[in-house]
Amino acid sequence: MRRELYIVIGFVTMCFNSLYQYSWNALEPLLKNGFNVSVVQVALGFSLFSILSSLFQPVGGHYADRRGPKEIGILASILSSLGFLGTYVSPNIVYFYVFWSIGSIGEGILYGIAANLAIKWFSDRMGFATGLVSMGFGIGSVIANPLIVLVNNFRIVTLVIGLTEIVVLTTLMAFVKYPKSGSGRPPGQVILTLRFWLIYLSFVGAVVPLTTISSQLSLLGRNLPQGELVTLISLFPLLSGGLRPAFGRFADKMGILKTTLLLNTLLLIGSVTVSLGQLVVATVLIGFAGGSMITLYFNVAGEVFGTRFSTVNSGILYTGKAIGGVLGSLVFTYLYVINATLSDAFLLTTSLLGVLALLPVLRGKRVVS
Repeated sequence: MRRELYIVIGFVTMCFNSLYQYSWNALEPLLKNGFNVSVVQVALGFSLFSILSSLFQPVGGHYADRRGPKEIGILASILSSLGFLGTYVSPNIVYFYVFWSIGSIGEGILYGIAANLAIKWFSDRMGFATGLVSMGFGIGSVIANPLIVLVNNFRIVTLVIGLTEIVVLTTLMAFVKYPKSGSGRPPGQVILTLRFWLIYLSFVGAVVPLTTISSQLSLLGRNLPQGELVTLISLFPLLSGGLRPAFGRFADKMGILKTTLLLNTLLLIGSVTVSLGQLVVATVLIGFAGGSMITLYFNVAGEVFGTRFSTVNSGILYTGKAIGGVLGSLVFTYLYVINATLSDAFLLTTSLLGVLALLPVLRGKRVVS
């Protein structure tokens, strides 16, 4: 199969994956009303997604690197579909937590496989290829969010998504494979390097503003006119997903680490605008930089540590999204309910970490020659 077709498979997979994150702002009010619970209780669902999707990505990545992505990809497709189908039948919020957690595990594994189809097959233009695949992690929600808002019933929405996903993704995963070539360090060596942990800390800090807007845009924009809020909810994933190929091409030319630092700086500026009450500007800035930042950290792992074990290495790095996800959703929401000044200071501090921790990495050399 032509390697370009793996980009198509990865893109479609990412379109479904994006519904777990970038459709959350559209789903959250429906879940809150449908289960008759508080916004903090619903926010726990997003935190569970962030934790489990991240923690199981290296588990699935280890299997995919060792035995190929097909078998684990089919299993992950079924699990991801169950997240939506299980939500459809959930009688209360506790059952939703269980099924959403199962689906999040599948989503995390699929995310790693999709991204690494680009990294492994296109190591000659890694940034652009990964950007094309990851563009789906945004575009899918751009299509789905207006329909979710229009339907205004989470059970109908999750039933349709779950049935579509289990058919489409299990079929596509039957055709995936990785190339046999590639070099790089195994995870046991990678996690012993200082550079990895600096990259990890930077990733955690940079993820916080992205997950804050991804999960709490409805809360932050509760005083906006409904039409304006719906527009922002639809615009955010479009910016986050649509610009990934452009930044990927830019990174291939200017350097992956330098471009990642630039995006982290934009996220910091976006966090400042949140504290100034400029939610529209913040949504644009964080959407503009956030999605591409996520993609480039996969490329950072492949660039610095090699592509042979890139699915598991990037998966270990991606566990930082679990920490950043909890900080940006549950912790931020809790602080916001107590005092908006506390949540603003928290957001600025974590965003600054995303910039400062990456600076020493720029001065080092690649671990893999």
